[in-house]
Amino acid sequence: MPPRLARKPLNTYHHGDLRDALVNAALQEAELGGPEAISISALAKKLGVSQPAPYKHFADREALLLAVTAAAFRQFSAIMRESISKPSKRSKLSRFAQATLEFGLRRNGIYRLMFASRIMASAPKGSELHVAGMETFELLLESLEAPAIGLLRERSALHIWAALHGVVMLAEQGLLTGQLANVSREELVEDIVEQIKLALSVAIQAAGKSGR
Repeated sequence: MPPRLARKPLNTYHHGDLRDALVNAALQEAELGGPEAISISALAKKLGVSQPAPYKHFADREALLLAVTAAAFRQFSAIMRESISKPSKRSKLSRFAQATLEFGLRRNGIYRLMFASRIMASAPKGSELHVAGMETFELLLESLEAPAIGLLRERSALHIWAALHGVVMLAEQGLLTGQLANVSREELVEDIVEQIKLALSVAIQAAGKSGR
């Protein structure tokens, strides 16, 4: 009777594409525990490869985190693009904002990897992560549905991004229930959207008058 072949662990990578397998496995770990949960040695064990094998693709943990965060931003952008592209009576900005809130609360480990760590800050301009992050910002600019006058759109985009981040992080920490103001998190985000839209509209009108 021929000897039985040893079965590979179920989580081993296929077709020799270890880099992508490491990134995808790290995303799964971040989903559960945020960036702190990502360990190169643990990933190697999970994928059934030797401990030195991951270092053929990533010099160190920071290099892996940069690639994983870039992949997370691409996933996030795909969700945002789909959200603002669907026909709807709601504005693109409203859809972007509500989708961000849902993503931040439902996939908080990935959200913290992207927005609550210093990984993005260490990404060189033009790098994979920098490009992925800028793609997300461009979608936010698109969702404002406003003409490019000076840097008004960019400033408004930063305003709403900062406000959304505050809502997500406070809600995730259990510090934003809305009970005192009798408002849901979704309603609060909609209030922020309307305030930003109004302020941007006023600023654009003022800029138009001053340019005459």
